[in-house]
Amino acid sequence: MMFLDPGSQAPLVSQIVAGISLAIKQQQLRPGSKLPSIRKLSQSHKVSHFTVVEAYDRLVALSLLKAVPNAGFYVRELADNISREAPFEAAAQDSEFDFDAHLLLQRVFQPMGMEVRPGVGLLPEQWADDDGLQRSLRVLARSAPSSFSGYGIAKGSAKLRAKLAEKLANSRIAAHPEQIILTSGASHALDLVVRYLVQRGDSVLVDEPGYHNLFLNLHLQGAKLLGVPRTRDGIDLIQLEQLIVLHRPKVFFTNTRLQCPTGTSLSLAVAHRLLQLADKYDFLIVENDIYADLDPSGQQALAGMDQLSRVIYVASFSKTIAPALRVGFIAARQELIDELLPLKLVSGLTTSEITEELTLEVLLQGRHRKHVKQLQSRLAEAHEVVARRLRGVGMELFVEPCAGLFLWARHPQIEDSTELAMQAKDEKILLAPGQLFMPDARVVPWIRFNVAHSMDDRIYRFLGKI
Repeated sequence: MMFLDPGSQAPLVSQIVAGISLAIKQQQLRPGSKLPSIRKLSQSHKVSHFTVVEAYDRLVALSLLKAVPNAGFYVRELADNISREAPFEAAAQDSEFDFDAHLLLQRVFQPMGMEVRPGVGLLPEQWADDDGLQRSLRVLARSAPSSFSGYGIAKGSAKLRAKLAEKLANSRIAAHPEQIILTSGASHALDLVVRYLVQRGDSVLVDEPGYHNLFLNLHLQGAKLLGVPRTRDGIDLIQLEQLIVLHRPKVFFTNTRLQCPTGTSLSLAVAHRLLQLADKYDFLIVENDIYADLDPSGQQALAGMDQLSRVIYVASFSKTIAPALRVGFIAARQELIDELLPLKLVSGLTTSEITEELTLEVLLQGRHRKHVKQLQSRLAEAHEVVARRLRGVGMELFVEPCAGLFLWARHPQIEDSTELAMQAKDEKILLAPGQLFMPDARVVPWIRFNVAHSMDDRIYRFLGKI
């Protein structure tokens, strides 16, 4: 029926879905045909039971298959699926890309016909520790079934917060479990902090370029965004102080390590000076440190230098465990956490006890540290290859961090990277032009490359034609 390539960048689940979809479209599988059982397809293609289950579930969701209890999976009758399939195909083929700040939120999580996606911000699905997750889920189901049915507690799992306090202590950040609040990922954490700190008309410092989702959030809150230019050492301190003196902002949102999109980190000297300026001019710093576990250098966080005096620390497990878990956290002064808690309750009651307990179980496994080391190693190898290949097609690199997800690059003959991204779209390559990461959405020549998704030869054939 189909050929699966374990070496492909496309996840095995996606390959199965594509193969069966094509067989149905070409009428190799006719309406009413029964598909192989999950166990049989798993054995014949040497893939896990869970991979086949997920693929079949996706095909059911696409209305291509019908699950018949105690009988198996069948191709839907033509009358059942054609009305559903046609709009889906039309949406995938006819939708126009609009490279504004909403693109990565609305479309980068869907293939949209893009076969190569160096512009995405996630690790490849096949890099996840699926075995560790599945083992942890089985343990949780046996040992703590009550976590599947309860609301949990307001601040989040007490055991996970205790584990996080220990983890932070290992990073030289002193935080009691009561100084930690769990959230539905780092984006939820930032949203809570934005709504607590920022009022309409407030001037707010942000990285330039920086995190597009944060910019959208701040714009919705009515803030005035002040871009602090990123440099190879982290941030432009001279420009920063000029903005502070002129606008007197109350907070600076910054991504301190392996920053998205530049890959830069704050040097020790820059970090110390930033804290001095925060103390001198009385503003807070929200440190978004979501890439900390991908950093093999062990660089100290701002929160460790400041001990949560002026720094509010945000992180998550999306990059090292799984984005789908949606488990993040905020660590801050006790009084600030106490004031953030009502906002969390109003916006969504508690966070998911199941995902918090599952995250705890993964962290307790000895293999998790090994998995993180493997991620660091794979990313370092990808950085070396992608940096070399980008230079080989004439691209200039902003910095070579040799760690984390991103490289920030430009072609000397291209002034508007959005135009290049539009050309790439025609060849089914999804690039992330620099405009997406600017607080004022202005055109720039830079492009963000996710090294884990930038190994495909088609990327360099396209760039080589510039």
